[in-house]
Amino acid sequence: MKQNSAFKTFGGKSWNDWIDEYSHGHRHPVNRFCHSIGIPLIVFSLVIALISLFVSGLWILASLLFVTGWTLQFIGHGFERKVPEFFRDWRFLFVGLRWWLAKVRGRI
Repeated sequence: MKQNSAFKTFGGKSWNDWIDEYSHGHRHPVNRFCHSIGIPLIVFSLVIALISLFVSGLWILASLLFVTGWTLQFIGHGFERKVPEFFRDWRFLFVGLRWWLAKVRGRI
């Protein structure tokens, strides 16, 4: 597969390579479950946060969703007995959503 310039930003790895590496750090069923709930909560919270710029009061919901999503992430890693991948490499913050999408699509 020919890699475009976007892949070079991610260390020359393909998205599949990143997702495979992410998956190796997320094998425990409780961790996978927590990430399956936590990742969409975080993404949804960011969308709500943007909307809250125009609708007062929504920032509270955005904050609660964000904190809940991250709490689930760290609980999951407690079961995994591993620190989150993004402590090692910040780019994993962007891989989690791709991992979740692949999981939802049944690709992992």
